[in-house]
Amino acid sequence: MLSIDSLLLPMISLFVIINPFSTVPIFLAITPGDSVADRKRAARLACLVAGSLIALLAVTGQFIFSFLGITLPAFQIAGGILLFSIGFEMLRAPDAPTRLNPEEKALARDKNDIAITPLAVPLLCGPGAISTVIILQTQVDGLWQGGMLLLSVPIVYFACYLILSASASGGDRLNPIMLRILRRIMGLLFAAIAVQFIINGITNLPFVVIPVESGG
Repeated sequence: MLSIDSLLLPMISLFVIINPFSTVPIFLAITPGDSVADRKRAARLACLVAGSLIALLAVTGQFIFSFLGITLPAFQIAGGILLFSIGFEMLRAPDAPTRLNPEEKALARDKNDIAITPLAVPLLCGPGAISTVIILQTQVDGLWQGGMLLLSVPIVYFACYLILSASASGGDRLNPIMLRILRRIMGLLFAAIAVQFIINGITNLPFVVIPVESGG
């Protein structure tokens, strides 16, 4: 049971924050003239690049904390606030394509290969995903949980690739209403995970008890 929990927590956390369903409309919008094969190639390369970056952070997160002198409770609370704001935006946004402004979309169309930017970064590997994996890495207790965290990364990004790859050939048949519903469900789950991060950070705060001297 412990092994399942150690794998499910990072998988669900990363999948919810990455939210590949909300990336699908943007993915189709920035590849309007591409063939199905080209779209699948872009999705494969983007997931590979984004997954590699997240895996690297999953290994070096503790070093980053030590080098910058950041405490775990501080990052848990700050990261939780950031993640909650993203989840709240996912719940209230009128539609999914809010991660790129019109200028960024126009720039993406002019690129020979959009797999790196903006698909891999920042859509599949943005601030939310980075914050999540660093927080999860600091909560690792032992080599087993560390291995489960690393294992969750390729699983999540393989799922992202499957979703983007499927949309490449069926983009015209996607139901916008269903995408909005999925986006809001993801936002609710993400907000709940963010609140748990904040609770964990407050619980781990080092409270100092000041002794009170008795008179006389």
